[in-house]
Amino acid sequence: MKFRTEVDIKESGRKIQIEDKIFSIGSCFASEISDLLRLGQLQTANNPFGTVFNPFSIANAVKRLHDAGFYTGEELIAFNDEFISLDHHSSFDTRYMHQTLAKINSEIEKGNTFLQNSRWVIITYGTSYIYEFIPKQKLVANCHKIPQKFFTKRLLTHQEITDSLYNTVLHLNDICREDVQILFTVSPVRHTKDGMAENQLSKSKLITAIHDVIPQFGNCHYLPVYELMMDDLRDYRFYKEDLIHPNNQAVSYIFEKFGNAYFSGQAKEFITENFKINKALEHKSSDEKDPKYILFREKLQQRIESQRKKARHKIFPDD
Repeated sequence: MKFRTEVDIKESGRKIQIEDKIFSIGSCFASEISDLLRLGQLQTANNPFGTVFNPFSIANAVKRLHDAGFYTGEELIAFNDEFISLDHHSSFDTRYMHQTLAKINSEIEKGNTFLQNSRWVIITYGTSYIYEFIPKQKLVANCHKIPQKFFTKRLLTHQEITDSLYNTVLHLNDICREDVQILFTVSPVRHTKDGMAENQLSKSKLITAIHDVIPQFGNCHYLPVYELMMDDLRDYRFYKEDLIHPNNQAVSYIFEKFGNAYFSGQAKEFITENFKINKALEHKSSDEKDPKYILFREKLQQRIESQRKKARHKIFPDD
């Protein structure tokens, strides 16, 4: 007897290996997955522009990364005693123009370098809605809490979304390794402030556009992350207190499904052991000279050294 509709991710013929570099961009859920990959000691880079939700802004970010297109002062605006970029998350905002530009351009440089050696790219779209900054007639990624009267909000058209996806793939295929695999997902985080019906319309436009574009490329695939949350985990016990964001249990479940489909056997074992090591590293003792605690730390260090032999890149660098 079944009590729920289980959703599986189709097993991939290509597998993520221990040394593969994985680039992710998009909504906050992209960061959740990237954080777990990093905790598993894989090589990752995530959101060089900060959290970005809509396909147009993600395409713009990927193009700037591809071109190593550094920002100039003319592209910033001053608001609330800070210099900000409407293409970036508010975490880049500072009181001085040169500091904002330094933060932005440093991430572009690092992102460009990382992409050149990336074997995997994960793109997570959050919404089809976009805001236009009226004074500059510019479509933006983030409103930075500027008063709403300075913006108009609308849905991207199907053509705008498919063009954004298509251009994103072209730029990634050009800059990444020849064997790069691009994985598209739709964030399971519901944008309830748009309205429930509006959120469904927004997500459906994203899913439709993705399925229109990926058959044109042999290296593009769709991960049913949205479906996993909406159908497989359709219970509020899998949400945080805001009833919008998936909780840790849900994220771990989705990550496990992803891993079963995409990790090689060696990578899966490597990540699983590193999760356990990270958990053990959290253990502290009130008496660090306790012989039992010293023995525990020695055995833990042996496990870390064993893991380091499996990877050519640096792992557990802060130990």
